[in-house]
Amino acid sequence: MRVAFTAPMKPLDDPVPSGDRTMGRLIVQALELAGHEVEVASTFRSWRAEGGEDVTRDVKELALSEANTIADQWMKRGEVPDIFLTYHLYHKAPDWIGPYLCAKFNIPYVVVEASRAPKRQSGNWALGFNAADAAMSQASQVVALTNSDARCLSEVLNADVLSVLPPFLDEAKFELNHSVTKGSADGTIRLLCAGMMREGDKLFSYMVLSAALKQITDLPWRLTIAGDGPARAEIEPLFDKSRTEFRGLIPWQEMPRLYRAHDIFVWPAVREAFGFVFLEAQSCGLPVVGGRVFGVPDIVEEGTSGLLSDEGDASALAQNLMSLIKNNHKRQNMAQAAVENIRNNHSLATGAKGLDRVLQAAVEHHQYKRRMHGGT
Repeated sequence: MRVAFTAPMKPLDDPVPSGDRTMGRLIVQALELAGHEVEVASTFRSWRAEGGEDVTRDVKELALSEANTIADQWMKRGEVPDIFLTYHLYHKAPDWIGPYLCAKFNIPYVVVEASRAPKRQSGNWALGFNAADAAMSQASQVVALTNSDARCLSEVLNADVLSVLPPFLDEAKFELNHSVTKGSADGTIRLLCAGMMREGDKLFSYMVLSAALKQITDLPWRLTIAGDGPARAEIEPLFDKSRTEFRGLIPWQEMPRLYRAHDIFVWPAVREAFGFVFLEAQSCGLPVVGGRVFGVPDIVEEGTSGLLSDEGDASALAQNLMSLIKNNHKRQNMAQAAVENIRNNHSLATGAKGLDRVLQAAVEHHQYKRRMHGGT
């Protein structure tokens, strides 16, 4: 199929790296692996940090202008995609472009990674919330990437439209090199943390990690932190300089080597949707110590490929770190289980097959709706 693609939360060419941008690019890669032809219909970004009626109406006007431009281009070339796919839809990043074009050209509309926060039905985000709901109600298929999102979406979507597709990655880029020696010669366990340094949930995650590490200072560990951002000056003093190395922002090409040079990946994941870094770390053979929040349990097999604790619980995080630092056998077993988890459940091929099923289901649902409405 010819698939028109857009990502209103963060376009694929956005200069700021993030799990969201990475997942969007992987969706395109998986669609192409499944044999589909993908065109980026628009790089328009509807996401706004602040809501409000005036802001949302202005964004909607810009989006519909973009949609009209795309429609003119499609009509001039005499070729229309078979389906329109929007990645990441919610109240802060509504989609007006996909629904407009799908209605105009009578093609199926698909949403991959949708989330819904009912508390946003009123207040500054009300218009964005209603726009996201309207888009989902038009969709022939809506895909959640986590079971927690799916449970919320099931309140407004029928089972024949809603499905869950576990997050995936291109594991070939993170293949485990079994020649890498884990652990330092002196027995020190190397911990790795990777996260952007900004105010809010990311800063809080670093605070939780710092509090946890202060509880296990008697154990032999060193910490590497990969990441940068405007809150770095607040974050660095939280950690023991003698045991912590700040590596700054690491190019994605170098991340596999960095993962493989460590023994445990740790990240509290405060308010994380699922944490793409958990997929990367497991693919490189690192057991995970993280927060049991939202979609994290969907990608980390608790007790098998990692240990999870309640969100923000520094003491429980410390206990899980202690358990793996002190038990080499357990750490090695979890490292192997982490690789198998990615290979079996979160590979690019798995994502390609899942997305192909979604597109086929969308076409069938769209055709069914057309028949029910007399072919209109």
